[in-house]
Amino acid sequence: MISAAPAFGLNLPDYPWEAMAPYVAAASKHPGGVVNLSIGTPVDPTPQLIRDALSAASDAHGYPTVHGTEALRQAVVDWFATRRGVPNLDPRDVMPTVGSKELVAWLPFLLGLGSGDVVVRPTVAYPTYDIGAMLAGATAVAADSLDELDAATRARVRLVWINSPGNPTGSVRSVESLRGIVDQAREIGAVVASDECYAELGWGEWDAQRGGEAVPSVLDPRVSGGSTDGLLCVYSLSKQSNLAGYRAAFVAGDSAIMANLVNSRKHAGMIVPYPVQEAMRVALGDSGHVLAQKDLYRGRRERIVPALEKFGLQIHDSNAGLYLWSTAGEATWDTVARFAERGIVVGPGVFYGDAGNGFIRVALTGSDERIDAAVERLSASS
Repeated sequence: MISAAPAFGLNLPDYPWEAMAPYVAAASKHPGGVVNLSIGTPVDPTPQLIRDALSAASDAHGYPTVHGTEALRQAVVDWFATRRGVPNLDPRDVMPTVGSKELVAWLPFLLGLGSGDVVVRPTVAYPTYDIGAMLAGATAVAADSLDELDAATRARVRLVWINSPGNPTGSVRSVESLRGIVDQAREIGAVVASDECYAELGWGEWDAQRGGEAVPSVLDPRVSGGSTDGLLCVYSLSKQSNLAGYRAAFVAGDSAIMANLVNSRKHAGMIVPYPVQEAMRVALGDSGHVLAQKDLYRGRRERIVPALEKFGLQIHDSNAGLYLWSTAGEATWDTVARFAERGIVVGPGVFYGDAGNGFIRVALTGSDERIDAAVERLSASS
């Protein structure tokens, strides 16, 4: 008797966005066309200077380096110093990654975590933090502070994810809050990885271009005490430079950890293509296009917020980033359905953990014309 062939593949949950299909279909029936504000993918053009840099580097006949070119790593260091308040970062402690999601998913594994180890992620969080723990065989625990954990769980924590500004909530942690997490993690020997890819898109008190404070980094000396020990900062240019299609990101921090990550990624062939590295280098050296893009998002935000409130939503947090974390005081899917009736697709809060039930995520990543269409539909009488 022939035995059944064994199954192959990873036992991961279904990709959550597949559940949106009926709501997308309903919204698509609107006579004015669908307005999709569910996904945070940029819709504006990639700046020409970045496209020119990619093109100029297209004769990339040799293998690129995993660690990144010296010029790119210096550009990252200069960006940290001028834009993030992090001086004196060593270029050796920087590495490009194939987008930030790739690193989020594989970091627990690359850190050597496994069965019995705990990965702490925010209560309301991007689901890839949990996937990363699963890939390593570790356990993901939702908590916004290590104080929320019992002693037995806390003793097993090896990695703490910070996401500030947060996705989907848009919440921002202060210097004091970040420093508290860093201090506690260091006490128990855990690594702190801070996902900061929306940091240049602060609003209100965090809008540096309008008199606010710049969003702090985990590597800021006020947070780190001037040492990168046990700390990693993850950053992406997808949002601020419209480079989602380039998969352009980087990680910086602890010298020993970075050296090990570089070595492991060399073995695995996890390499950012040279033309993309050059595009990143140019993008990081030009703040003008970042500020221009932020102005576009600011205008869209200022137009759609009153319309959402008129539609009966309360906006929570949303102090930075590309999303408005909102609730109508009803079940998430009821709100998603009501938006779909108006031809608008929004993100369900339940995709971001149990604490997201009752919320939706509205992205600012619609063209001006689509944002204005959404405003008109939300403001119209029922």
